[in-house]
Order: sequence, then structure tokens, then C-alpha cells
Amino acid sequence: MAFGKRDPIAHSHNFQPSDTSNSQAEPDVQLVSDSTQPLKKAVTAKISGSNSTANDQGGQSEGPEQFDRLQNLKVKIFADLIKVVDLTQFVNENRESVEEIIGDAIAELLVANGYDIRSDEERELLIRDICYDVLGFGPLEPLLERQDIADIMVNGPDKVYIETKGQIELTGIKFRDAAQLMNICQRIVSAVGRRVDDANPICDARLADGSRVNVIAPPLSLDGASLTIRKFSSDKLQLPDLVKFGSVTEEGRILLEVLSECRSNVLISGGTGSGKTTLLNCLTDYIQPGERVITCEDAAELQLKNPHVVRLETRPPNLEGAGAITMRDLVKNCLRMRPERIIVGEVRGPEAFDLLQAMNTGHDGSMGTVHANSPREAVSRLENMIAMGGYNLPISAVREQIAGSVNVIVQAERLRDGSRKITNISEVMGMEGDVITLQELLVFKVTGETPDGKLIGEHELSLNRPQFSEKARYFGLESKLNSIYR
Repeated sequence: MAFGKRDPIAHSHNFQPSDTSNSQAEPDVQLVSDSTQPLKKAVTAKISGSNSTANDQGGQSEGPEQFDRLQNLKVKIFADLIKVVDLTQFVNENRESVEEIIGDAIAELLVANGYDIRSDEERELLIRDICYDVLGFGPLEPLLERQDIADIMVNGPDKVYIETKGQIELTGIKFRDAAQLMNICQRIVSAVGRRVDDANPICDARLADGSRVNVIAPPLSLDGASLTIRKFSSDKLQLPDLVKFGSVTEEGRILLEVLSECRSNVLISGGTGSGKTTLLNCLTDYIQPGERVITCEDAAELQLKNPHVVRLETRPPNLEGAGAITMRDLVKNCLRMRPERIIVGEVRGPEAFDLLQAMNTGHDGSMGTVHANSPREAVSRLENMIAMGGYNLPISAVREQIAGSVNVIVQAERLRDGSRKITNISEVMGMEGDVITLQELLVFKVTGETPDGKLIGEHELSLNRPQFSEKARYFGLESKLNSIYR
């Protein structure tokens, strides 16, 4: 009775039933082997000999709808389950075997205690959901297994939204109560050594597959914990996929390939959910296998296929407020690790200055992302982030540093119809007076709209050859560039 292929979650002891009269902390479950027959017999014997004091409780649910009735049943069945099943005996078992044992135990409890189960479908649904509660992420498990979902947004226990095909929609999934939602949030963040509680109500984390997680808990979130999961597809997208989706043209794909292969310093700009990280992942496909790449991220989510990659992640402070490792600490340390390329998942603070210095001192091909609405705004954002570091530099010196470090700015955007496009590829040409000059190489322009609300547009390629043509020639890529600049 295996309901999913997800890895077991460490620190699952945070789950507790909402029926506090029977609450009992669930022990850590880390499942790895498959000698389950003695355990199965012991569980069956214990259920058979237990005192069934909950007879007919399930039939007394007062909820008028099936959902409410099943939710009440799940609370009662879970309370009975932890009385008869010692979860510590599953420490060395694999997940599928434990799901089978727990499923059999729940099935026997349903019969022994005479719960009001009205169909085989309800029976299977109860068993599946309780296994999800014990071993996984509860009501979120079915959503995490779907490959067509890009984002999962939980606004308290009663509202779960998803983004699919660029559109946000409300699901019918609900948590039993605020306590169950909070316990699942704690389970997620504790798996990567972080915590979320009243003293530390904001936390960034990741799932085992690299999906990005943000939790903000009460008292900051007034309607219960807010959980946001940015899911990553198990199949990593590549630039040809972006062409197929209409995010960029074939000429734009070739331009981006040459940018990465000839080791241009690239800054990817865009708003939240515009596809910056996806595009950054695509560009890393063209890094040569022999290059040493070091990545720095707040929550590790980049999916590089390169063989020589060192992945670094920031660390929040401990309970005493000490031990924090910031993005700037990681970027500065990168310079001592003999990198050929440095990739910063998101540039958002004073580390911008250290990244620009790295780009300008022999680490060609470095990349990063920044939140901005246009290439010009991305330049201004870099200026502001450098100022945040307390550097007492004249603005002209800061701009010269940017102009000498960044070669190309790629703008990604999520349009109002939910589609994601590369709307601009701009080359940094240098300085004219105190102003950084940009040259547009590729621009997306909206030309209309279909009756069903889909935007129509086209990418226009500039006739001006890029300034990095000399670098392309040096790396033997001139013919590829000439295929689009005839």
C-alpha cells in the first residue's frame, strides 16, 4: 500500500493530532530496511487485544458534509493508532513497508471500533491520508506529487491555492486545524536544520528535491501559518524547451547559448515568479565540464548538471543569535576556493559589490539574479545594494564598476495572462559621462490579445552586432553568432 515515492521526512515528531486528550508526539521516523513481518504480527496482536472503547464514535460525527465527517474520523483513528502502534519500531524500515503495516493497522482499527465507513473509497481515502500525516506532508502530498503545479500557497488551514499553467486557483484541500499546518511547517524546516516558532516566525527552507519553501508563522501571520512552496519539475528545462513554450525565439536561444559558452558575465533580472531561476539553470547547461563552478544560495535550489560544482548555502543564526553565515560571507569565501565561475542564486544585499569584484578580476562567466522590472532598473538596484554595504564610494566609481563587470542583462517577465517570456536581452556597452549605456539585443513586444485573454507578441532581434562578438570569436563561436547576424 504505497501512496507515493517521496523520501521519508526527518524530524517527523512534530506531528500531533488535534484531539489533545489523546495527543502524543510522533517519534522520528527514518526508514531504510524491510524486515517487517514480525512487526506486522505484533501490531495485529495488539489491535486484537486492545480495549475498543471508541465503538460507534465515527457514526456520531455532527458535520453535515462528507469532508467534515472524514476529518473527524481521521482525528479519532489517528488517536487510536498511536495507542496500538509504537512508531519507534519502524526506525530501520523502508517507507513502502511501513505504509503497508500502518495501512493494515488502520484497516483493522476501522473494523474493531466500528467506525462509520460508507464505501471502499472512503476507507482507502482515510488510510491514505493518515499515512500521509504520519510519514509525509499531510494534505499537501497529492499536490507535491503533481508535475503540473508550479507553486503551492497555503493561507492558513482553510485555504490552499496552486499555480498551474500560469494561473492561480483555489483547491478544495484543507488542513484539520492550525496546529496540523504548523506541525507540517516545522517538519519541513527541521529537515534542513532550521526552525520556525514564536521566536523565529520567518524561515526559508527547501524540500529534498530542491523546491523552495517559505514559512511565516503567527504572530506575524494573523490567520494561521502561511506556507509557500515553489516547486521544481523533476525534468529540468533547457533552452530548447523555452523556445517550444514561446518564451524566446530560436535566435534568442542561440544568443543565450553563446553568452554562456563565451563566459560573459550575466545578470538575470525579473520579478517574483518570472522564471529567473529556471533561466539561470538553463544557462548553466553550456558551462564546460572542466570548469569549477561555485554556487551561493539562501536556499539551495539550482540544479546544475556540471560535474565540478561546489554548492554553498547561507545559515541563519542559532538560538543564541550567533553563528549566522550571510551571502556576503559565502561570496567572499568563494574567492579563496579557486573558482572559475561564481553563481549567486539571488543578489539582494551588499554581496553585490563582492560579486562585481569577482566578475572583474578573472572570474568570467559568473552569473546571478536580481529583482527588477527592467535592465535599467537592475542597474539601479545594483547601485542601491552596493550603497547598503556602507561603501563610501562616489556614484561614478560604482557605475564604472558595474559597467566593467556585467556584460549582459537578461530580463524575464511573467505577463498578465500567466505566460513567462524573456522580454529583453540588453548588453552593457560602457559609460557615457556618468551614465551606463545599454544596447538592446532582443526585445519582446505585445501586439494583441486573443478572445480567451492570451497575449500575442513577437521577439525582435536588433540588427546591431553585440559587443561580445570578439569574445565569441576567441572561444570559436563566431559561426554560431553569424547564424543569426547575417
